Amino acid sequence: MSRVYNIFIHLLIIGMKFLSLFNDKTKKGVEGRKQSLEKIREKFLSSDKVIWMHAASLGEYEQGLPVLEQLKENFPDCKILITFFSPSGYENVVKKKHIADVVCYLPFDLKKSVREFLAQFDCEIFFTVKYDYWYHLLAELKKRKIKTFVISALFYENQSFFTTYGKWFTQQLKRNITWFFHQTHQSYVLAKNIGLLNSSVTGDTRFDRVKQLKIRDNHIDFIEDFISGKKTVVFGSSWQAEERIAQMIYLENTNVKFIIAPHDLKRVENLKEIFPEAILYSNLIGRSTLQSFSSPILIIDSIGLLSKLYSYADIAVVGGGFHNAGLHNILEAAAFGVPVIFGNHYRKNPEADDLILADGGKAFIDEKSAAEFVSKLLKNEKQLEKMSVNAERFVDEKHDSTKLIINKMLSL
Repeated sequence: MSRVYNIFIHLLIIGMKFLSLFNDKTKKGVEGRKQSLEKIREKFLSSDKVIWMHAASLGEYEQGLPVLEQLKENFPDCKILITFFSPSGYENVVKKKHIADVVCYLPFDLKKSVREFLAQFDCEIFFTVKYDYWYHLLAELKKRKIKTFVISALFYENQSFFTTYGKWFTQQLKRNITWFFHQTHQSYVLAKNIGLLNSSVTGDTRFDRVKQLKIRDNHIDFIEDFISGKKTVVFGSSWQAEERIAQMIYLENTNVKFIIAPHDLKRVENLKEIFPEAILYSNLIGRSTLQSFSSPILIIDSIGLLSKLYSYADIAVVGGGFHNAGLHNILEAAAFGVPVIFGNHYRKNPEADDLILADGGKAFIDEKSAAEFVSKLLKNEKQLEKMSVNAERFVDEKHDSTKLIINKMLSL
């Protein structure tokens, strides 16, 4: 099976290099990996103690950050490394203020590449977030006797581990992972059933992260002036489906403000065509007042504002759930006591089911149903207030997953 895995990795590399000829995002990932080793050599000595967090993309980064920050407090002399697989995660984080000494792409999972990468520093602790497993990396970490963890682990029934050919993959995890910290009891049980006994249920660290975001300064210039005390719907990380919902709600609600933050800034041009009268956030910079603007629609054409925008929302419509791209973070909105509306494609997001059960959010099979519900909710003050309270309580009542994880890490 190891030979099949090696073939898969080589095919993955070939496929990404070919796709990079046509896809800018893939090209960034391929080109970025060429610089990873150089970045490590520039910042680290082979004797440097390093805490290493790996995240597939931006969502996993946010999930792992509370644990990384706490480890940094516990090991102040250690340097910090963050690696990504996805360009979307890397591009977002590298441009922001962060606690890492190095942010780079994870090398392709070839034995030689992994060994060369790890030889550049002395890794004290490694953890990956949720389920991004690279088997040569895990084996090399084990060989070097490095404590290796999976935080907010999430196993689900149709993963490769539960197939007829999944035994090899399971053995790699059993052999090389020090401890699994599971998001849910269901994930814990599934792991136990395939022999991964080094496990405990600690919950989802994203709750810890959004609680941190809630208490920071969430002010954004111009937003209060734009809203002017009116009900506001924020469309977070929107795709085409959420844009259609915005259109339908807009036609039915003339006294409501709309803030649309697309999942990709390339969609700004599409949004300008759909809403030609809309205001672009970038055009507000430098203005002292919004009195000259009459449009109720604001398009966010800047990155890094969404989690703060939710603090201004009365209702949030979060993208990714009307197709298989993956539901974006619904907890950022819920933390501010904002009812969250989304599509029903969220197999990898157990928190979505829990928020629905708490009556702080609602999922829909199609855009029309979602739009109709939002329109009704905007006119039903009592139900809106009830869902708002439920959403905030849903987040506030979650226990401190980070503390549970750190205490166990330090005991092993």
